[in-house]
Amino acid sequence: MMKQELFSWWDENARDLPWRFGRTTPWGILISEVMSQQTQMSRVVQYWNNWMDVWPDAASLAKASTAEVITAWGRLGYPRRALRLQECAKVVAEQYHNQLPKTYDELTALPGIGDYTASAVMSFAFGERIAVLDTNVRRVLWRTFKGEESFGGATKPEERKLANAVLPRNPEESVIWNEALIELGALVCTAKNPKIDEDPWASHSRFYAAGCPHMGERRTRPCQSFKGTNRQVRGIVLNALRALAVSSPEEVSSGNDSDIAPTQKKNADYDVVEAVSTVKQGKNSRPAGKNATGEGVSLSRAAVEKLWDDQIQLDACIASLDEDGLIEISPDGSLSLPR
Repeated sequence: MMKQELFSWWDENARDLPWRFGRTTPWGILISEVMSQQTQMSRVVQYWNNWMDVWPDAASLAKASTAEVITAWGRLGYPRRALRLQECAKVVAEQYHNQLPKTYDELTALPGIGDYTASAVMSFAFGERIAVLDTNVRRVLWRTFKGEESFGGATKPEERKLANAVLPRNPEESVIWNEALIELGALVCTAKNPKIDEDPWASHSRFYAAGCPHMGERRTRPCQSFKGTNRQVRGIVLNALRALAVSSPEEVSSGNDSDIAPTQKKNADYDVVEAVSTVKQGKNSRPAGKNATGEGVSLSRAAVEKLWDDQIQLDACIASLDEDGLIEISPDGSLSLPR
């Protein structure tokens, strides 16, 4: 009964995302899963569409320059994911003949691929019966069957045991089950304000029946401030370098006291609309004096210093970006994206 209620809800409410319903390759599904980590789905769709237009398989991504990959990643956040994704692409292209491996152990051995992504690929791409456990799924199952709040963190053995116990035996049904639970947790059985009236499992939920005990006392994800953090500063530096793909260095260096330099505001979404498309068109199509991918164009030290007032924090963030392989530092202090 619960299975049919969930499936009916899925049929009526599933978002029409471009990587769903058999419309992409296993590689496309892997890209969507990596991009969606800690990122709102509404932001992912356009990036995914443009990314897949340019690099539809592992081999094409493996051949891209690091600067192209970082530029195309744009504002998805956690840009190290982009580098790991390209590392993954190189392994798939070279060792697996451009086809994703189909076993859990082989998938988790790929650079940047953990338990969740491997399980999602096995389920959604290959139709295997395997529990796909993200924060949303764990919250839905724990609330419904245990009547308790789920507080996130690393997946606990008892959460995995529960997920495996309720997973449908039929592989095809297990795929729908996984997709529907992720969607239910994202849209209805949310962390802070669950839409009980819209929940297909409301009448079965021990958590709702108990009055949602302890909900909100602890967050399923820690609340992290962004403004003024190293993460913000790193993002400002990377965005300034990405802006070189469509703007002159003089424009980028004209900063002000706001979080993002004027060029970045003016081209807030350039990385989706233009940066990837310029890769697709080819470097020879770029305007004179501009670099379509950010390769070979550097941001002077004077321009860098205008990006953030706290020079000690700025230098620390530049050093961490260099350590992560996201930028290159020239002897004169200028910065550029890796080649």
